[in-house]
Amino acid sequence: MTKKDTDIKAIQKLVIEAGKKARKETKGEPEPGLTKPIKWPVECLVGPGLEGAIACETKIGYVNGTKGWLIYRGYDIFDLCAYSTYEEVSYLLLHGEFPSKSQLASYKEKLVKYRSINDTKRYMMGFPIERMDAMSALRLGTNMMRQEFTYADQHLYKADVGKIISSDEDSIPMETVPMGEEKAIYEFKERRKKRRTPEDIDPTLQSPCGIESCYHLIAGVASVAAAVARLKQGRLPLEPDPELSHAGNFLYMMTGKRPTPLQERIMDISLILHADHGMNASTFAAMVVASTLSDIYLSVGSGIAALKGPLHGGANEQVLYMLEDIGKPEYVSTWVKRSLKEKQKIMGFGHRVYKSYDPRARVLGPLAGYLAKKDKENNTLFKTARKMEKEVVSALGEKKHIFPNVDFYSGIVYSCLGIRPELFTPIFAVSRVAGWTARVLEYLQHNRIFRPRAMYTGQFDEKYVPINKRKK
Repeated sequence: MTKKDTDIKAIQKLVIEAGKKARKETKGEPEPGLTKPIKWPVECLVGPGLEGAIACETKIGYVNGTKGWLIYRGYDIFDLCAYSTYEEVSYLLLHGEFPSKSQLASYKEKLVKYRSINDTKRYMMGFPIERMDAMSALRLGTNMMRQEFTYADQHLYKADVGKIISSDEDSIPMETVPMGEEKAIYEFKERRKKRRTPEDIDPTLQSPCGIESCYHLIAGVASVAAAVARLKQGRLPLEPDPELSHAGNFLYMMTGKRPTPLQERIMDISLILHADHGMNASTFAAMVVASTLSDIYLSVGSGIAALKGPLHGGANEQVLYMLEDIGKPEYVSTWVKRSLKEKQKIMGFGHRVYKSYDPRARVLGPLAGYLAKKDKENNTLFKTARKMEKEVVSALGEKKHIFPNVDFYSGIVYSCLGIRPELFTPIFAVSRVAGWTARVLEYLQHNRIFRPRAMYTGQFDEKYVPINKRKK
């Protein structure tokens, strides 16, 4: 067996063992109230920020925070990481089933084609990318892909609203309780006509909606993120290599080095782990924009914008800085005790959804350890992380259900792959494009514009006071 085969087999074994341990600790049935078709209207307890609200049905992904489950289209995340690839998983999320050999070959050909974003890279080099936040630059590049590949902003283009508009126009019936009318008051008279691409638009350009746009975004956002990485280092972006996988190309175009089979496989697994995760803030942001019948490029841009926020993305970067500040495993106990006493946030622990061990962290922890064995500096970080996990779980695991989350080990994994911390969150976005686009397409099949209400707590009957009579 070659070194390559030994490494790949070892990684697969680590993932399988993580899955066995998770299943042993989390036996049971899914939540019956959250795993069945909805009979609208639905009653639920809603907290601030729409916590607990039920907005739609989905067949794409399921998260059970109590048991620590993550399911894509019925498939357990551990099996997907052990046996599948990001190309297969992204296809699964979009289409609802794994591809056949011919379908996978065709899909890969399209990803190869769409990784080339020459105009987008040229546009980006006209901006001060080196002075921009990486996520802001990623969002900019994603919008520029929209210019390169679609006719969305050409003067004669209008969205193909079709039948969807009849039930989604923001009109009076939408405000009636509990479900609104079957149709909105106003309808487009020409909605039954099949819309064609205007004759004066470049025929090589596409509509900004539909499955081809999803393929383009999955391939192209990775190329944009890699271009951002290069430009921020004062280097020119690299062209993709058609012989490399999606994960391999991404690593190559970011670092300028062809990845080893081990590095390529671990990046592949990392992308699988982040591909979808329920109705999180960035997914919800993308779906809200899409529900207005804006296009999928702007929807994904909204997801990137939401992920940029420090309460959603970026924790893995902070975990790495925290571990570096602590320095060595022997300093962990004192640091943790002081932090708990002062009620400081310990980065990489706890999750809004998971009240058990995050299944993604179960996979990333062993991967980080396998990579770190070959890197003295990162091995110290990993040992420090392992010691911290033991200390924090001992103090808070049973009492407050606080365990490592996906961000705790992912930063160490990326660091071992030669990736700089400021690019950790863009990696998250590169992967999550599959989930964003899949959920947008699914929601648009039975679209209803998102329109929650707010409880008004202001004044009534205020009297207007001219400016010359107002108090200073």
